[in-house]
Amino acid sequence: MNSSPHGTSTSAVEVTQVSPHGVWLLVRGEELFMPFDDFPWFRGASADAVSRIEEPVPGHLYWPDLDVDLGLETIRHPERFPLKSKA
Repeated sequence: MNSSPHGTSTSAVEVTQVSPHGVWLLVRGEELFMPFDDFPWFRGASADAVSRIEEPVPGHLYWPDLDVDLGLETIRHPERFPLKSKA
């Protein structure tokens, strides 16, 4: 038997998991991981706040409940964008 999802996804971006180490995202089929060490704004945030994510423009994600906005390149390569202030 072969199962496939019905219909198409209505969201290009979704949080797929929050682990003790960070947040997993699915962005248009690309799986990304945001470790809390690199993205401290998500540590301790409620699952609802982390899951409420928007993409106001392609390549730019926004979490309105946390007032956090990040570019996909920042998520893919956090070493290129070191934190400038302490959380």
